Amino acid sequence: MLDEALKGEIQAAYRRVLETQGLTPRYGQRLMIAEIARTLASIEADDAGKRLSDEHVCVLEAGTGTGKTLAYLLAALPVAKARGKRLVIATATIALQEQVLLQDLPTLKAHSGLDFNYALAKGRGRYICLTRLEQALDGIEGNPTLSLFEQSLTQDAGSHFQALVQELADAYGSGNWEGDRESWPGAIDDNDWRRLTIDHRQCTNRRCGHFGACAFFRARRDLETADIIVANHDLVLADLSLGGGVVLPPPGDCIYVFDEGHHLPDKALTHFAHRVGTNATLRWLGNLKKSLTELNQALAVQPTLARLLAGLPEAIAALEPRLGEAFSLGHQLAGRPHGLEESEEFHQHRFEMGCTPEALREHAGSLLTAFAELSRALESMSDILRESLDPDKHTGLAREQAEAWLPLIALLHGRAMEAYGLWQAYAATDAEGEAPHARWLTLERFGSEPELTFSASPVSAAPTLAKSLWGSCFGAVVTSATLTALGRFERLQERAGLANRYRYQRLPSPFDYSRAVLSVPRQAVDPGDREAHEQAIVEFVSELGEKEAVLMLFSSRAQLRAVEKALPGAWRERVLAQDRLPKRELIERHRAQVDAGKGSVIFGLASFAEGIDLPGDYLTHVVITRLPFAVPDDPVGATLAEWIESRGGNSFMRISVPDASIKLVQACGRLIRKEADHGRITLLDRRVLTRRYGQALLDALPPFRREIEA
Repeated sequence: MLDEALKGEIQAAYRRVLETQGLTPRYGQRLMIAEIARTLASIEADDAGKRLSDEHVCVLEAGTGTGKTLAYLLAALPVAKARGKRLVIATATIALQEQVLLQDLPTLKAHSGLDFNYALAKGRGRYICLTRLEQALDGIEGNPTLSLFEQSLTQDAGSHFQALVQELADAYGSGNWEGDRESWPGAIDDNDWRRLTIDHRQCTNRRCGHFGACAFFRARRDLETADIIVANHDLVLADLSLGGGVVLPPPGDCIYVFDEGHHLPDKALTHFAHRVGTNATLRWLGNLKKSLTELNQALAVQPTLARLLAGLPEAIAALEPRLGEAFSLGHQLAGRPHGLEESEEFHQHRFEMGCTPEALREHAGSLLTAFAELSRALESMSDILRESLDPDKHTGLAREQAEAWLPLIALLHGRAMEAYGLWQAYAATDAEGEAPHARWLTLERFGSEPELTFSASPVSAAPTLAKSLWGSCFGAVVTSATLTALGRFERLQERAGLANRYRYQRLPSPFDYSRAVLSVPRQAVDPGDREAHEQAIVEFVSELGEKEAVLMLFSSRAQLRAVEKALPGAWRERVLAQDRLPKRELIERHRAQVDAGKGSVIFGLASFAEGIDLPGDYLTHVVITRLPFAVPDDPVGATLAEWIESRGGNSFMRISVPDASIKLVQACGRLIRKEADHGRITLLDRRVLTRRYGQALLDALPPFRREIEA
C-alpha cells in the first residue's frame, strides 16, 4: 500500500516542480502519478525483497501533452528507493533517451527536492576497447587473420584512421572523453569504429590488462550506484536474453518503465529471430580452414587446444557439403532451381504455416548436430584462451598468444552459435495448438555472387516476454500515446504477453480536439482502383492552398513516386519527398519555407507517421492517402494470419484492423502536438465509409470535428 509518508513525498516533489517551473497541473498527469504509485507500492514482497504478488505491472495510455516523463519519474522513483530497487527507464528511440537524460532528469533533480543519481546504460559495442585502441596506436593489427572474418574491416584504413586513433587516445587519456561513441564530438565511420570495439564474447573482462581503465566497465561501475538507469528497449531485451543481470541489474531488483511501449513487441521479435546466409557461412568456414596452419602454429603448444584444433578439419568437412546441399535444396523449394532469373534482384519464399518439408527438416537436423559440435569445440577453445590470461592459471599457453587469438575464436564461436540457433528453428516441429515459427527463404545477389538466406522467427514474442520480463521483474510500467487498438488493450496484451490481471488505464488528454477537423472529402475513392486513387490524390494536391503546411502520408513508395511524377511542374517544385533528402534536411527545409510565409508539402511514408514533431504553424494539414493496413508480404505477419485462420479466427479483424487503428491514430497525432495547435486531417480512402470496419476505425480516433462527404 502507498503509505502516507511516501504519498506525501511524491506530492511535495510534484508541487515543487510545478512551482519552480511555472507549470500548470494536468488532470491526466495527476491520474498517471497516482496510478503508478499505487501499483508499485502495492507489490507484496518477502523479507529478502523478492516479489510475491502478481499485479505488479501498470499499462497506461497517455496522449501527447500529458507530461508522461515527469509523471512516471515522480511516481516510480520514490517507490523504487523505498523498496530498495533500481529504476530502469527504457526508451525506443535515441531522441527520447537523450530528452530523458539531458532534460527531464536534470530538471527533476534540480527542482523536485528528490535526492538521486542517474546513469546511461549502453551496450559494450558503443564503447572503445582500450586493447584495440593501443594496438591501432602502435600500428599493430591485433591479428591479421581476424580481418579475413570481419568483412567490414580493411587492412589499410589510411592516414585518416591513424589520425582518428591518436585523437581518441589523447582525449581518453586526458579525461576529456569517456570512451563512448555518442559523446565523441564528430562522426566516426562504422568501419573505423568496428576496428576499435568488441562484443561480449571477445572481451576478456577482468583478465584484460586495461580492465581498471576500461570505458565500458567504468560505465558499469556508475550503474552500480545509480538510482535511475536510462537504457533502451534493445539493451533491456539483450540483457534478458543473456539471463538478466549481465549489463543491467537483475530483473528481480528492477522496476522497469517502458516509454514508447508500443514498440516493445516488435523489438522483442527481432531479438528472437534467426537469419543465416549459406554462402556467407561457407566463406567464414573456408577462411577458418585456411587459417588452421596459423592457429596450430600459435596454439597447438597447449595439449587441449592441439586436440580441439585437430578436430576442426573434420568438423568443417562435415559442414561444407551439407551447406551446399541446403543451398541447392533451398533453391528447389523456392521454385528457382537455377537461381534468380535475370530480371529478378530478389525472391522470397515463405513456408505455409511455417511448416517445412520433411527433407529440409531432416537436413536441418544434420546441420544442427554439426554446428553443435563446432560450437562446443570453439567454446572450449575460448574458455582455455581466457584462462590463459589469468596469471593464477597455468594452462601452458603464453598470455600474449591467448590475447592475440581470443578475439578470432570468440567471433567464430558467435557465428557458429548463430547458425546453430537457425538450424535448431528449422529442425524443430512446432507444438500442437501453439503459435508456429515463421520460416522463409530469401534469394538475392550481392554483386555477382548469389546468396540464399534461411530465416526463422516466432510469430509472437508474448510467451518469452511473459516469462523473461513480466514474470521476472519486480515491477513495471508500460506507457505510450498509442497502446490501445480500437479503444481496447487486447491487441497489446496479445502481442506483449501482458496478463489480464495487470492494471490498465487510458488517461484523458489535455488537448481540445475540436480545434481540428477530420475530413473525408468527395475526392476520397477506394484504393482498390489504383489509377483512380492516384488521380484523386493528384487533384487533391493541386487544390491545396499555396501557404498550407502539409504532411501527406503514403502507404507505398511506388504510389508516392507516381503521384509526385503526375503533379504539374509548379507543384512538383513545392513538394519535399522522403528519400530525396535526408530526413533532418527535409524537415529543416519545410520549416524554412513556412517561416518565409510560403507553403510546404511533405510527401512521407509510414516512418513519417510517428516521431515527426511539427507544432503550430509548421503543420496545419495532415493528409492520409490510404488506411494504413500492413503490407501483406511480411513473412511473420502472414504466418500468424494463417495460424489464426486455421483455428477458425478472422485474421483481418483480429490483426489487420486493430494494427491499422493504431497507425491511424499515430498519423492523426502528427497534427495536435501542443494545446494551441489546430488544423485539418483529410482521409482520402473511402473504405472508411463503405466497409464494416470503417466506423470502428473512426470511433477509435480522438473527438475531432467531422466533415464527412458521403
